[in-house]
Amino acid sequence: MTQLFVGIDVGTSGVRACAIDPRGAVKGAAAVALAAPRQDGAGIDQDPELWWQATTAALSKLGARVDLGAVARIAVDGTSGTLLLIDDDGRPCSPGLMYNDARAVDEARRIAAVAPPESGAHGASSALAKLLHLRAAASGARRAVHQADWIAGRLAGRHGTSDENNALKLGYDPVKRRWPLWLDKLGITPEVLPAILVPGTPFADVDPSIARALGLASSARIVAGTTDGVAAFIATGADQPGDAVTSLGTTLVVKLIATQPIFAAGQGVYSHRLGDKWLAGGASNSGGAALLAHFSTDDMDRMTPLLRPDEPTGLDYYPLPKAGERFPIADPNLTPKITPRPAEDHRFFQALLEGIAGVEALAYRRLQDLGAPALRRVISIGGGAKNDGWTRIRARKLGVPVSVAAQTEASYGTALLALQGPPQ
Repeated sequence: MTQLFVGIDVGTSGVRACAIDPRGAVKGAAAVALAAPRQDGAGIDQDPELWWQATTAALSKLGARVDLGAVARIAVDGTSGTLLLIDDDGRPCSPGLMYNDARAVDEARRIAAVAPPESGAHGASSALAKLLHLRAAASGARRAVHQADWIAGRLAGRHGTSDENNALKLGYDPVKRRWPLWLDKLGITPEVLPAILVPGTPFADVDPSIARALGLASSARIVAGTTDGVAAFIATGADQPGDAVTSLGTTLVVKLIATQPIFAAGQGVYSHRLGDKWLAGGASNSGGAALLAHFSTDDMDRMTPLLRPDEPTGLDYYPLPKAGERFPIADPNLTPKITPRPAEDHRFFQALLEGIAGVEALAYRRLQDLGAPALRRVISIGGGAKNDGWTRIRARKLGVPVSVAAQTEASYGTALLALQGPPQ
C-alpha cells in the first residue's frame, strides 16, 4: 500500500484537505465551506467548533477519493494570528479571534511598551494582543492555542503544541528559538503558552477514536503545522535563497527566502523561520484593489489582449486603492500616483499594471536593502498570475525569470510539510 501524506488548510472561507504520495503527486483533494465569521466593529470571531466540523467533513470527503487508512502523517495550517483559549481538556473557553480581529487596541499599546521592535507581536491584530484581551474574560482557560494548533490537537487528542511560524505573532523569538523574557512584564506565564516545535515535526499519533471515526490508521502521525501563508509559499516549490513568491491578489504580497532574519516593524516586514533559512516578506496596499478602483473584472478581461508588454507606456504610476501605504513605502498618507491618464482605457490599464510591477520591484529592492539576497527568480500566485501580459511586464521590471506556480493551494504545501518533515 502506497503511503499518503495529508495537509489540512483551515482558511477564512473553508477547509481544504489534500493527499499526496511519496513523490508529491496529488492523489485526492476535498473542500468544505465555512460560514463567514461574526463581525462587530473591529471584532471578528468564529466558533472554533465550526472549524472542527468542517475539518472532519473535509477529511470524510477526501476519504471518498483516497484510502485514509494509508495516511502516514497529517499536518494542519491555519490563518496567521487566529487565537483561542482552551481548558485542560482542550475545550474552547473563548471564541476564536480571527487573524484580522483588531479590537485589542489597548493591549497592543501595552505590548509596544515592552516588546522589541523586531517582534512579530506588535499590533492590535497580533495573537499576543488577542491573548491579553481574552484572558480577562475567559473562565477556566488554561492555555492559548492558534487555529492550526487546536485542530491538530483535536486530531491527536493532545493539546498545547504549536509551531515556530504560528507562534511568531504570539511573541515567540524565532532567532533564539524560545519564548522571550519580556513576556513576564505582561503577566504571561509559561504554562499558558504552547510548546513550540519546528514545522513538520511529528508529535503524536492520531487519537484512536478519531482514527476509527474517519477510517485513519492508528499509526498515522500528527505533525506540527504552519501558517496558511507559509504553506502557500511551500506549495510553489521555492526553496533556495533568492527565490521569491509574489501574491497578486487584492493586495500585493512579496516573500523571499533569505539566509538571515529580516525585521522592519514600521513597514510590516518580518521573517518566518524555515529550518536554517528565513522567509522574509512584506505587503503593499497596491494590487488588485487598485485596479478595481478603475475597472471591472470584465473590463480587464476585455483589455488584456490589447496589452503590449514590450512597448512600455513610459508612465510612472504608483497605484493605490486609496491614500496610505505600508510597504515598500511606509507612509499612511501616500496618495495614489495615476496621472497623466492616457486617452485610451487599455493604455491606462497597461500603465496601472506597469505601476504595480514597479511597486513589486521596489519591494524586493527594499528587502535587499534590509539584508535579503538578490532576486534569483519570482513565482507568481493569486488571480493576477493568470495574466500572461502582466507576467511579461513584471519580468521586464524585475529583471529575473517570472513564472506561474503549478501548485498554489496551502493544503498542498502543508501536505508537503507532512511528507518532507522539518525544512532544512
